[in-house]
Amino acid sequence: MKKFLIPLLAASALAGAAVPAAAAPWMNINQRQAQLDQRIDVGVRNGSLTRREAQNLRAEFQSIARLEYRYRRTGGLQTWERRDLDRRFDILSAKIRYERRDRDRDGRGPGPRPGLDSDRDGHPDRYDRFPHNPRRW
Repeated sequence: MKKFLIPLLAASALAGAAVPAAAAPWMNINQRQAQLDQRIDVGVRNGSLTRREAQNLRAEFQSIARLEYRYRRTGGLQTWERRDLDRRFDILSAKIRYERRDRDRDGRGPGPRPGLDSDRDGHPDRYDRFPHNPRRW
């Protein structure tokens, strides 16, 4: 009996743990808008977004906000409208992530700054990998 009971309990515990992990918490539209707006603000403040990038992202943000207003004007958000807005917010979120990480800082253009990525492999250089470093390996 124990041979059958232990695997059954283990399988049910794994199945029960997988359900909450798969169901990501849903964020309402207003919270999502506030979060995206804050991410753009932070990017401007810390210099990871240039002024032009921020303007383009804000323009796209405003177009989604206008679309939401048109959807709500017809008597509330229907399921397909909510999904459409979520999809558009996902795309905008990915664009914000890309623009903040593209190293296009302070209008100086893309490309490595001294000591960051001299070999352009996408990873910051370690000090011990420079050929002029006497302490390397």
